[in-house]
Formats: sequence, structure tokens, C-alpha cells
Amino acid sequence: MSQSPLHFSAFVMNTTSHILQGVWRQPGAGQTNFNSLEHWVELAKILERGRFDFIFFADVVGLYGDFGGSYEKYVEAGLQIPSNDPSVIASAIAYNTTDLGIAITSSVIQEHPFNFARKMSTLDHASNGRIAWNIVTNALTNGARNFGYDELEEHDERYRWADEYVDVAYKLWEGSWDDGALLQDRARGVHGDYAKIHKINHSGERYRVEGPHLVAPSPQRTPVLFQAGSSPAGRDFAARNAEAQFIITPGPEQARELVDDTRRRVVAAGRRPGDLKFFQGLHFVVGDTEAEAKRRAADLEESIDLDGMVAHLSGAVGVDFGGHPLDTPLGDIADTDGVRSVVQWVRESVSGREATIRDLGLLQGRNSRVVGTPETIADQLQHWRDAGVDGINVVNATIPGSYADFVDHVIPVLQDRGLAQREYAPGTTRAKLFGSDLLPDRHPAARYRGAFTPSRDASGAA
Repeated sequence: MSQSPLHFSAFVMNTTSHILQGVWRQPGAGQTNFNSLEHWVELAKILERGRFDFIFFADVVGLYGDFGGSYEKYVEAGLQIPSNDPSVIASAIAYNTTDLGIAITSSVIQEHPFNFARKMSTLDHASNGRIAWNIVTNALTNGARNFGYDELEEHDERYRWADEYVDVAYKLWEGSWDDGALLQDRARGVHGDYAKIHKINHSGERYRVEGPHLVAPSPQRTPVLFQAGSSPAGRDFAARNAEAQFIITPGPEQARELVDDTRRRVVAAGRRPGDLKFFQGLHFVVGDTEAEAKRRAADLEESIDLDGMVAHLSGAVGVDFGGHPLDTPLGDIADTDGVRSVVQWVRESVSGREATIRDLGLLQGRNSRVVGTPETIADQLQHWRDAGVDGINVVNATIPGSYADFVDHVIPVLQDRGLAQREYAPGTTRAKLFGSDLLPDRHPAARYRGAFTPSRDASGAA
């Protein structure tokens, strides 16, 4: 039976230490050059050579929670600090590539939707329609305080905030300008058609935006929409809005359950199951032989900073593990919702003894890791494809090494098996993924097309 190729994105962050903490110390690890445009342009060219669909930039706007009572460990480890704004370098990547999609994470807390919509439209023009937005709510207390809030808002309330934020953006991208509004008619001296450019007059709980959008419609109008939350509220938000969802599940069967559940929600939201594609996060250690791959994995593990891995998870679950030695049993730590979920996850992988904080760090480093030859990696990816996963978000240990290895050794095997594309489809990033430059009419943003155009009678008068 024929199958569609998997899509591939490179999961990166404009920082030194993103997911695998401590590995920036390895020889050949170039991610300490994250301030350099050349660093990112070089990586983008490698990805495009491998026919990757996206370079996918994660981002945060604050520190993770304290570890051992302070943020000292984050600074010492370079754990997402310093961290630069990925949107600033997107145009340089666009200028030096022709087909690679550029996905940017931006939280609803960090920028007013009017200015954000303007920036994304500008980038979509500059890239000829290759911009994507990873929609996130802020989950960091420090991030909230950086923007003047005393505390982090409750989880589901953050998604209500996101609902209004995307609503404003949709109105600007899809409804403020009708097709054909930009005339640039030199003979008549008329640049734009006033009758086709509209104020949106949004008035909501958090935002009041008059409009009109200041950027003429870009090739995609609305950027390709990513989302990364897997909670019930996150799945519902993705079902309504997202075109691609970044997931991290322990194995193909768990992925199948999440994908099937979310696709049911997509249909309930009035969309088609295929309107949402799922990208599983995986990290690859490649060797010419199984023995070499295992040796490389062991070398990688030697360089992982276990305290750094635990610190990262501490911030994610809101529990400070930093005041305890690594050999502390997890059962000895205060019983909170965050710890209960972590203990359950670790106990599924550790048997015969009580799981410890050290196990937590080790498992974080091994989570979603695939070790093997290009052929055995291809076998594993076929299992993920069979489970309903549409794409892989490739986590790195080193930049550009992790991606160069994958492109040079794994991609050719995947192409031979029909699991990776040999050439890019023409057009915008959305056209490459879905066959159309614009969102389909069944997407909620489409309801704003023509919504602000004054009604006209049969004679054409307003």
C-alpha cells in the first residue's frame, strides 16, 4: 500500500542548551555560536539539502522555576539562558533558502496581537510564503512577571486567552483586506482600493483592536499554524486551530492514542481528520553498525548534565528537585500533582527498586532517543508512521552535527523506502503540506473572509 512520506522538522532554539543539557561541551558542538547568523544559515542549508520541511524554533520568555532555591543552575548550564528572539533571524534564513519552512514559537503573553500579526505577515512576504507560527501559552511564572503579571494564570484560562489572541490575528490576516485591494495602478495613481481594506473593530475581554491590518495579504495570509499542548484543553485548542501539532510520546502506541483522540476532536470542531498533522519529537544517534551507534549513545550519555536535565524538568512540572541529592528516592519528595505524574512516568521504566532523582535525569536524556544504523532507524520510523504520526521533529545533541548525520545517512534510506520526500513540492509551505496556499474554508479563520466588507445592494451601492 502506498503511503505519504513523513515530514521532517529540526527542533532548535536560539540558545546553547535546549533539550539535552551539557552536550554543548562535546567536540564539534557548534550551538555555542547561536548568536551568529552564519550558524543558522549553515544549518538551514543542510536541512534544505535533506528536504526537511521546517526549521522549528522553540522559545521561552522567562526562566524556569527555581532549582535548589535559585536560577543559578540555569545560568551555569546555559539552560535556555541566554536565549535570543528567533523571529529576528527568520528573514536571514529565508533569504538564504528557497523551500524550507520557518516555524517560530511565540507566546500570547509576549506581544500584542496587532504587532505580532504585522510582523508575521512581513516575514511571510519576505520568505515567499514559508512562515509558520507555533502558538503557545506562557507556562512560566517568571515569564508572566516579565510582562507585568503577578502570577501565572490558571492553565485553562491561558487557553481562553489564546482563543481571543488568535481571533484578533485571524481577523487581521483573513478579513481586513479583500482580494485585489492592492492595486498599484500607476496610470490612475491609485495604490490601494479603499473599499476593499477594512477596520476590524475587535472589542474583547483582553484586546481592543481597530485596524486595519497594515500589511497587504501575504502569500499564505495566515501562517501555517503549529501547537504543542497535549492536555485536554490543549488538544481542544489544536483541534479548532492547529494544522500541525508537536507531540512527545514514549512510543508509537501512545502516539496512536493521542493522535486518534485529537483527530476525533478535530472532526467535532467541524474540520477533517487530515487537516491536522502530528510531529513526534525524536532524537537520533546514528552509526554505521549497531555497535558503533551504541558506543556513540554511551559517549553522549557521558556528556549529559544530569542536574541540568533535572533542573529543566523541575521548571516544567513546577517542583524544585534541586534541594535533594540525585540518589534521593522520588517517594521521599513532597507529594504534589507534579511529583505524582513524574513518579508514575519513571516507575514505568524503573523496576525492582524505588525510582530516584538520578533516574529522572537519565530518563529525560534517553526519552524519545532512537539508536541504530540508518536501516534500523528507518524500521523504527515506519512504526511511528503506521501509528498515524505524520512527521518527526528531530531533536539535536549537537548543531550542525546531529542534522548533518541524519541528512547524510538516514534520509537517503528513508527516501528509498518512500518515508522521506526526494524533492519539494512547489509553492508555499502550506501548499507543500496541504496543496493550497490558504487555509480551507472549514478553518475558523475563514469565517472572517469578507466579514468586514460593507454589504451592497443589487445596484452595487453600499
